[in-house]
Amino acid sequence: MNDSDYRVDTVSRLAQWRVDNFGSASYRKSDPFRIGKWNWHLILEKNRNWIIKLFPEIPKLARDNLPIASFNIRVISLSGGRKTLVHPEIRDKQLRSGEGFVWVLDVKLTGRFIVDLEFLDLKTASPNGGENQSLGSEGFTQNNTNSTTLSSVGRMLSESIHTDIIICASNGTIGAHRAVLAARSSVFHSMFSHNLKEKEMSVINITDISIEACEAFLSYIYSNIKHQDFINHRLDLIRAADKYDISDLKDACEESLIEDIDTKNVLERLQSASMYRLPKLKICCIQYLVKFGKIFDISEEFNAFIQSGDRDLICEVVNEILSVWKGF
Repeated sequence: MNDSDYRVDTVSRLAQWRVDNFGSASYRKSDPFRIGKWNWHLILEKNRNWIIKLFPEIPKLARDNLPIASFNIRVISLSGGRKTLVHPEIRDKQLRSGEGFVWVLDVKLTGRFIVDLEFLDLKTASPNGGENQSLGSEGFTQNNTNSTTLSSVGRMLSESIHTDIIICASNGTIGAHRAVLAARSSVFHSMFSHNLKEKEMSVINITDISIEACEAFLSYIYSNIKHQDFINHRLDLIRAADKYDISDLKDACEESLIEDIDTKNVLERLQSASMYRLPKLKICCIQYLVKFGKIFDISEEFNAFIQSGDRDLICEVVNEILSVWKGF
């Protein structure tokens, strides 16, 4: 037995424990793995039945900071063909160190298999009975060192105080300020420093995004964006950040998109990562598909991607498939 027998691999909200040889043992506890705010453990027990357990590590000083988890858990057999046992989806289950999740399997596990755990949501239980906070609900914040000043700058946008330029989105317009835009973006600065049509007409056309996404983009520039608006418009924000050279927004979007990759969005995010040069997001998406085997769960969508996707990106994914699966 070696260290890899206890290691749990993670990407985004997905964790996989690969068991290559359980042998005659009756108990095995994984190394801790971190998802959300917590370190987690998986346990395998073999008595009359196989039992899988999941529980978080809760520090003594954070006994009220308990996770409420929604997740899917499966066992994927790798011996004699790929077969999957699926537990019904778990919703909003509060987990404690000594009161975790327990799954008693009604079949025996033999050979090599993977315990596949994917969190759909993680919330922090409110100690005062208030609303529980979802994973990442505090995740995106801008620097609020001087909140009064930033609030005033935000009001300049929301209340259209002395605006001197109009932004035209695909389905609406919003007023803004040249000085603020130029200070945050080298592209805007160049527009207003040269005799371009934007300087002469006092209009900027950003017609490749909706007015809602444009408002979120400007709110970020004015340090006044709401978390939910950021989450809702991340892909549009990346497009705008790339176009107008706002690197900190691009980085914030990339970090956020890495946090909640799933089978429904992984191919879209992979293509966005390639288009807008987001290396960390691209690596995570490819790992999610290949190393963690999610390609099997979206075979039809992946085949469509192979038929119509970017050739260079497809080659990267195929090369990763060949590299990872060569060892099997």
